[in-house]
Amino acid sequence: MAREPGKALMRATLVVLATLGTAVIATTNPGVVARITQKGLDYACQQGMVVLRKELEKITIPTFSGTFKIKHLGKGHYSFYSMAIRGFQLPSSQMKLVPSEGLNLAIRNANVMISGKWKARKNFIKISGNFDLSVEGVSISAVLKPGFDPTSGRCTVTCSSCSNHIDSVRVHVSGSRLGWLIKLFHKKIESSLRKMMNNKICQVVTNSVSSKLQGYLKTLPVKTRIDHVAGIDYSLVAPPTATADNLDGQLKGEFFRCGQHSPPPFAPPPLAFPNDHDRMLYLGISDYFFNTAGLVYQQAGVLNLTVTDDMIPKKSKFRLTTDFFGILIPQVAQMFPNMKVQLVFWASSPPHLTMNPAGLVLTPTLDAQAFAVLPDSSLAPLFVLRLSMNISVMVGAKPDRLVGQLGLNKLLLELKHSDIGPFSVEVLQSVMNYVVPIAVIPKANERLQEGFPLPMPANVQAYNLVLQSHQNFLLLGADVLYS
Repeated sequence: MAREPGKALMRATLVVLATLGTAVIATTNPGVVARITQKGLDYACQQGMVVLRKELEKITIPTFSGTFKIKHLGKGHYSFYSMAIRGFQLPSSQMKLVPSEGLNLAIRNANVMISGKWKARKNFIKISGNFDLSVEGVSISAVLKPGFDPTSGRCTVTCSSCSNHIDSVRVHVSGSRLGWLIKLFHKKIESSLRKMMNNKICQVVTNSVSSKLQGYLKTLPVKTRIDHVAGIDYSLVAPPTATADNLDGQLKGEFFRCGQHSPPPFAPPPLAFPNDHDRMLYLGISDYFFNTAGLVYQQAGVLNLTVTDDMIPKKSKFRLTTDFFGILIPQVAQMFPNMKVQLVFWASSPPHLTMNPAGLVLTPTLDAQAFAVLPDSSLAPLFVLRLSMNISVMVGAKPDRLVGQLGLNKLLLELKHSDIGPFSVEVLQSVMNYVVPIAVIPKANERLQEGFPLPMPANVQAYNLVLQSHQNFLLLGADVLYS
């Protein structure tokens, strides 16, 4: 039996609504929010005008020819040719945010200087010369609409509308005493030039947006490889949004393992972005960003470190030897006399970072296995400890990357397994309180000082940096310089 058209349409509508509802539910918060303030847009507009002016000066002007009429003498012919733009001045430009729409580019009081040659002929009379032409009071208005490509996560921008207006065209002719003839066809050349410039200006603006600006946006990193283990995904998860004060981009902001990109088992928290406007650019970097890094490196099995006696300062009373450990645990020296001890640390679970206005705290859990190094260099297991730590994190910013510094606040020990019989783990507390800060933490800090790259476009240098800790995220503010 055929279905009724009305019911079929209703079912299709319900399916669409259900799909949309599922998509809304599946939407997650971004791991990183990139914000451009009006101050940043002013600077971007200033730099953009340099590029746009060069493109406008490339406008080619065709030859204008026509006829003129002199009383009692009849018609003559004129031609304006070899015309070139000598300068396109853009003294006043502004880019304003239009909420829910994008950006409005307004250029006022622009002027164009054109030079060329002209000639006129009426029977036996032939005149020619050079001319300078000034197109004055040019205004341009364009709306730029930001978007994104869902497949690549790249930012896009289009010129959704453009209009321009010319106040006046002035011609100064040289090369002939009969230059007064220009007055006879001045209106015609002005009309033709207005029409041509009106068409070409918006064409150049639109092409500049689609080629120059869009091409530059492609330099924004989307997926950046860090090392042989991990990379960072900075792709957009939604189109950029414009408010009255800012242009915001929501970035995925998560680490992924090279060769496999599976989603983490936790989601980014909401970011209560403050209304700061002193800097050109702000980045809100959530704890999700850092915690995905810990997850990726822990699952890859690279968060491990072997500590030997050679890494302990020579003047230290603590030694990684069975003789020293025998003072605390007698059976170590009895079973393995006069041997070196090796400690192997590894992350038994992904380290977790929390952020709040008071600062950043890392709470990793490490396992540490002690071995006696036998004369043939083989290893004899002694015991396995679990180390639960509370570590303060100092985050700093360089012009193109974040760096970090760890400091141990608290360390708790638990004996997981012993191959040498029972003993009280408390006797090792002072040893681990010494070994971890002088051997384990410095190695982690070496890597953190290499830093992680920020999502900055090409040829942009950040300066005047400010870094603040907020609930669930870091706020990085910066002014930028394009070179």
